[in-house]
Amino acid sequence: MEKARTSSHLRGTDQARACPAEPAAHDHQGACGFAELRASEFGYLDEGGHTYLDHTGAGLPPRSLVTASAERITSGCYGNPHSESPASRASGELLAEARRAVLRHFNADPGEYAVIFTPNATGALRLVGEAYPFTPRDRLVMSLDNHNSVNGLREYARARGATTAYVPVHGPDLRIDEKRLTAALSARGRARRRPRGLLAYPAQSNFTGVQHPLEWIEQAHAHGYDVVLDAAAFVPANTLDLSRFRPDFTVVSWYKVFGHPTGVGSLIARREALAGLRRPWFSGGTVHAASAQAQWHVLADDEAAFEDGTVNFLAIPDVAAGLDWINGIGMDRVHTHVTRLTGQLLAGLRTLRHSDGSPLVRVYGPEGSDAAARGGTVALNLLGADGRIVDERIVTRDSARRGISLRTGCFCNPGAGEAAFALPLSRLRAAARRQLHSMGDYLDVLRLPSAGAVRVSVGLSSQPGDIETFLAFVTETYRDRAPGATGLAARVGC
Repeated sequence: MEKARTSSHLRGTDQARACPAEPAAHDHQGACGFAELRASEFGYLDEGGHTYLDHTGAGLPPRSLVTASAERITSGCYGNPHSESPASRASGELLAEARRAVLRHFNADPGEYAVIFTPNATGALRLVGEAYPFTPRDRLVMSLDNHNSVNGLREYARARGATTAYVPVHGPDLRIDEKRLTAALSARGRARRRPRGLLAYPAQSNFTGVQHPLEWIEQAHAHGYDVVLDAAAFVPANTLDLSRFRPDFTVVSWYKVFGHPTGVGSLIARREALAGLRRPWFSGGTVHAASAQAQWHVLADDEAAFEDGTVNFLAIPDVAAGLDWINGIGMDRVHTHVTRLTGQLLAGLRTLRHSDGSPLVRVYGPEGSDAAARGGTVALNLLGADGRIVDERIVTRDSARRGISLRTGCFCNPGAGEAAFALPLSRLRAAARRQLHSMGDYLDVLRLPSAGAVRVSVGLSSQPGDIETFLAFVTETYRDRAPGATGLAARVGC
């Protein structure tokens, strides 16, 4: 069993040697070694004629990780870890190693942080929301730029009488307004007391790619707030050092980082903050003991109290293998690679124009490629020759015909979309009062020409040719044209 796990680690090391720190050759974008990585680990893309530009939606699985996973599972005997049998102990050892690997990756002190495995980042957020001790005197502060899984925290706050305050984004870059954030954190209640509460925001927007300052964590702590950091879009191409920045709760989904396994996320929680949570129920695996007749229970300690039932013990060890694999490549090199490709994409988009000089593309968020300002996610709309936004359903259809995988819609981030399209609160409230039953009716009330945007996102498996393919697709398909929406299927959601 140990031999199988070591094999997966060696595969990551072998791949790192194929992409050395001081390489002898560079591809034409300076992304040394990533062309070789594409061929060896992601060859199925070019073999199948795929142009994959949805890395914010999901990372792609390297062949070696999938092969090593199957080898490990079929070379040993692994049982439910809630026992002391040999098979159970084998699983338990791999789970413990996976926790240690996560803590090492984020430079997190195991005495300060605990790792809770969840089905995804959404599951990690639910654990925090349902157990956070909101009171009517508390305040939940959230940025307008947030994934819906973070927005859902407000329902837990509302149920317990806490207030929710949204901090707007501003400017063409759609960055969180820092002055308004400071004001929200320092606001006092009617009794002139400073409320305690929870701040929730993303390290990187899944809509625009803008990266928000991690220094806000310390600022929030100074005002008596705990912090939930949504790092799901950030960590695939950026280093997060939890010894420097200390959010109370950090959520990630591992398939976004290295594609395999799916169905595994993590809540990395400060043990002090974890001790302050109050679970609303208990389940198998979360208690030391329980009585049915006397109706009492004693929760397990630390992370065990939050992992309901049996965790995905066959897949979680692949997180350790995946971290070994990507760290063998080097997160700094991944970051540089993604930053270069993002710069290439943005530069290319700026050149796309119709024959009359009018722009073919409207970008939402930062248009610079400064590594400190944005990640590899670019949101945009295509503009027809008549200046109108090309319906996102048309882009979905046309890109699929060219073998291009991208994302269209609102990306589960309504706040960023509302800001991008400059929707006033009065119009949004009017739409809510109507209680309409179709997306088309909502768009009519909101006076929107499209249900969202087009999102193009690059990752470690991307190559300059993918960017060139997308830019050529846009030019060849939409330049000097004004596509109509006739015959498109009705929208069922955003």
